[in-house]
Amino acid sequence: MKIAVVAANGRVGKLVVKEALERGNDVTAFVRGENQVVADGPDFPDEFKPLANAQANELKELRKRDDVKWTFLSPAGDFQAEGERTGKYILAGEELTINSKGESIISYADYAIAMVDEIEKGNHIKERISVVRE
Repeated sequence: MKIAVVAANGRVGKLVVKEALERGNDVTAFVRGENQVVADGPDFPDEFKPLANAQANELKELRKRDDVKWTFLSPAGDFQAEGERTGKYILAGEELTINSKGESIISYADYAIAMVDEIEKGNHIKERISVVRE
């Protein structure tokens, strides 16, 4: 089985990786540095880095604001313009999130659903969250 372990350099993460490997699983370990982001990864396309940097700067500015209610919704790693609209998604925090199929994927349509859901519910005011297809 393919398993992705996020925060694999933490105390629990190291044990999860060790246990999964000992059971014969194919493990991909994701670790976080001090300010490491997905855009800094070796597989992140160069043509999207200016956009990612601009969004990081926008988030930095939003975090300084006390006069507006904001939510910053980051898409999954594979953000598909023509992807299927499923209406099913997983909300997560600031870390790269993988679904049960080992994917970091979301369609524009499902991203829009998640965005409007969050606007209407207001559960993550002044937070950055992420979304991935269920």
